[in-house]
Parts: sequence; structure tokens; C-alpha cells
Amino acid sequence: MAETPQDEKTEEPTQKKLDDSRQKGDVAKSQEVNSWFIILAATLIVVMFAGDMGTSLTASLKFIMSNAHDIPADAYSMTQLFKTLCGAVLSALALPFILLVIAGIAGNLIQVGIIFSLEPITPKLSKISPISGFKRLFSTTALVNFAKSLFKLVVVTTVIAIILWPNRDALDAMIAMDPRALMGLTQNMASKVLGGVLALLTLIAVADYAFQRHTWWQKQRMTPKELRDEYKQLEGDPQIRAKLRQVRIERGRKRMLANVPNASVVITNPTHYSIALQYETGMDAPVCLAKGIDSVALRIREAAKAHNIPIVENPPLARALHASVEIDEPIQPEHYQAVAEIIGYVLRLANRQSGKRQ
Repeated sequence: MAETPQDEKTEEPTQKKLDDSRQKGDVAKSQEVNSWFIILAATLIVVMFAGDMGTSLTASLKFIMSNAHDIPADAYSMTQLFKTLCGAVLSALALPFILLVIAGIAGNLIQVGIIFSLEPITPKLSKISPISGFKRLFSTTALVNFAKSLFKLVVVTTVIAIILWPNRDALDAMIAMDPRALMGLTQNMASKVLGGVLALLTLIAVADYAFQRHTWWQKQRMTPKELRDEYKQLEGDPQIRAKLRQVRIERGRKRMLANVPNASVVITNPTHYSIALQYETGMDAPVCLAKGIDSVALRIREAAKAHNIPIVENPPLARALHASVEIDEPIQPEHYQAVAEIIGYVLRLANRQSGKRQ
């Protein structure tokens, strides 16, 4: 079975990979969705506010034109006239401008939410490198964007032509129309054109967002090596963790063997198991100070011999105690009698040896 190349992105991105990309400002985003929101706002402006905007500007301009002969031609008067005209235009366009700004912001927020990242605007040598620029210019993404822009231009132009062609006679007559009637006709035609373009952009925006999302997701995919490196970063190198675990086990064994001199008896298999128990007057039950198998069992026996701790061979009891009791815990009640007999034997033996010495 062929092995997967280590530099091929075959793994799904982890949540950490996605979070890191988002912090860098690398997210799935379609400019067509932003364009759709802006065209939607423009359509609403034309349909809902164009009449009032035209009326407001008409009133202001009508007043100026009607009183043009009374306006002095000096610098101060011209400045005041310019300010008046600017104020009239700004007051008429303020609300539409605000709506367009909100639409542009909404297009980004709906797609990616709120992101604060300086990564996209951070100066990089690769951004000014002619070779990198040439690669970006003829990359798959650039070619797709060019084809998409060309398609939009052709299709949008076709939609506009289809909508305006039936009204071609009215377009010729617009030159001689009354301004008030002209504004109504212009608003009507603009509404139709924007509505048709908006319907078309809806399809384009949905398709482009799906494409951008797919492309972005493929870029976020990871190679097996990247996945292993991330796991090592989060969990630590397995070799280092194994070494640290071995160190902790060894330290625990040393602390355990240091308790053997306090034991009352060591019960053995005799070679495979060793359990060091402590019992003193007033204790509810004997407590396990140390236990181990094979090499650890041997070290427990050696420590017991070095400190003259009695060693008693009882294979069944040794195996049972090793399986049922943990370090610094009392033995189970079902072992009380067997252990009591051994401790009693050890105490009697110690009393006889003490009597002989006396």
C-alpha cells in the first residue's frame, strides 16, 4: 500500500489551525457578497429616497437659479454660494451615504464577524518581490477573478440592455422632457436596472462565496507532518513526555523505597512480588508502604535485609495484596486475618530474639 506523501495536504484542519488563520486575518470571504449588499443598499436608496433627494436638491437649485441676478459676483458671495450648494448636496446625500457604508460593513460582518488583525497590512518583502508578484498575477486565483470579472461585465451589460431596450424611445425623448417628469422616469428605469442587476448578483454572490469557502478550506488543510508538529506543540514531544514520565516513576520508586525501613514486615512471592507493610499499636489496619514486581520487588527485599526488616514468603497473599492495595493505603478487610497471622508471627519471633539477647 502506497504511503501518503508528507508534503501533501491530506488532513482536515484542526480548530487551532483555523483559529490561528482567523487571528492572521485569513478567512473565507467573497467580494461579491460585499458588492451584493452595496447594490442592495443602492436599490433601496433609489426606490425609497431618490424622490425626496431630487425634491430637496431641486428646491435648493431653483431658489439659487431664481435669484441668480441678485447674487453679487465678489469672492465672499461666491464662497457663500459654494457653501450653500455643498450643504444642500451633503444634506441630500448624507442618509444614502450612511446606508452604503452600513451595507459595506454588514457584508463583511455577516461573512467573517469582527476580526482585529494587522497581519494583512504588515509590510512583507514577498509583497514587493517581482517574482512573487508575477506568481500572484498568473495564479489560479488571479485567473479565476479575471474570468469572474469578465463574466460579470458581460452578463450585467446584457441585463441592462434587456431592461433598457424596450424603453429606447423614451431615452431619446428624455432631452425634451420636463425636469420633474425626467426625475420620475429616471428613478423608474434605475430601479428596474438595479433590481435586475441585484437578482443577477445574488446568484453570482452565492456561487462565489461557495467557491471562496472551498478554496480557503483546501488551503487550510494540513500535511501529516504539520499535524504531528501541532500535536507536539500542544501536547509536548512524545519522547520528552515519556522521559518525564519515567523520571516521575523513578522518583516515586525512590520515595517508596525510602519508606521500607519503617515497615513491620515484607511479604514476598518470593521472587516476583514484594509488599512492605507497617503496623503499629493503635492502627486500624496495616498500611502498605511499598510494593513492586520483579526488579522493584528485589530492591524492596534488599532494602528490607539492609534494615533487618522481616521477610515472609507467602505467594498467594503477596499476589493478592499487590493487586488490591495501593501505596499509603490500608489493606482490604478480607486480608486482615492472613496479615494478622504473619504480623503476629513476626512479633513473636522478635520477642524470642529479644529474650535470647537478654
